[in-house]
Amino acid sequence: MAIQWFPGHMHLTKQVITERIKAIDVVIELLDARLPGSSANPMLAQLTASRPTLKVLNKQDMADPLRTAPWLAHYNSQPGTCAIALDSSDTAAAQRLITSCRALAPLRGGMVKPMRVLICGIPNVGKSTLINSLVRKRAAKAADEAGVTKAEQRISLADDFYLYDTPGMLWPRIIVAKSGYNLAASGAVGRNAFDDEEVALELLDYLKNPYADRLQARYKLADVAQVSAMTDDELLTEIGRKRGALQSGGRVNTQKAAELVINDFRTGQLGAITLETPEEFALWLAAGQKLDAERQVKKDAIELNRLIKFKKIPRPPREES
Repeated sequence: MAIQWFPGHMHLTKQVITERIKAIDVVIELLDARLPGSSANPMLAQLTASRPTLKVLNKQDMADPLRTAPWLAHYNSQPGTCAIALDSSDTAAAQRLITSCRALAPLRGGMVKPMRVLICGIPNVGKSTLINSLVRKRAAKAADEAGVTKAEQRISLADDFYLYDTPGMLWPRIIVAKSGYNLAASGAVGRNAFDDEEVALELLDYLKNPYADRLQARYKLADVAQVSAMTDDELLTEIGRKRGALQSGGRVNTQKAAELVINDFRTGQLGAITLETPEEFALWLAAGQKLDAERQVKKDAIELNRLIKFKKIPRPPREES
């Protein structure tokens, strides 16, 4: 199943960013440190390509630090880009944003040329929580649900530093299948756009190798070797049994078990976990681009055949007046 979610307000956000970027000095893109590649919006990259960018790997306290470091190196190696990791609820760490933005646009600052910064990212990446931490009050709505912010806001962080907040935005078509599942697992995708069991099975399929010990500890499973040897369905069923997700007759309610697994990941109950490395994401992206190119070739061939058939249909003779 391909996971897609692009409601109407996201289309409006794209239009707002297209206009706003003309007067912006630096772009802050918030990424989920647990999925730094999948949470990077390729459409945002295209819209903001003309501006220096600060990539913020947010929720670092929930991510695997051994995997965060390579991701920071990956983004810091890109031209016109700086990358930092932080936990948006940490006020002291959040102040690093202002310093990093000034470093990316050293000629801006002061009342004559105030710094103008656009902050953007996917839904539920922690943007509103970060802004509230920066201004030390509830300037933006924050909730553990995709699509809470639906209108642009301007926030003054200093006399010469303006932050423009935009609603969380995905992109119209997610071509990396694994990214779709990771985004759904993180809460970036609306709850009606995916099947819980399918997402939980994909999540377990990945976790049972690098993080089998976390699964074994959280769900009181027999041992790590058993976790790695189980099929995804067997693992989900066993988790449901251990956690009491049962229905009549003692059968496991796999829907409830799936919800438990997804919630445990989102809330950090499974420990510090990152669902992708730069190398893994590069492979997923290459495969997705190849499949997308093949799909486009087939689509073009179908359209060409349709046009050819249309042209072969003889037009009715014109009636003489």
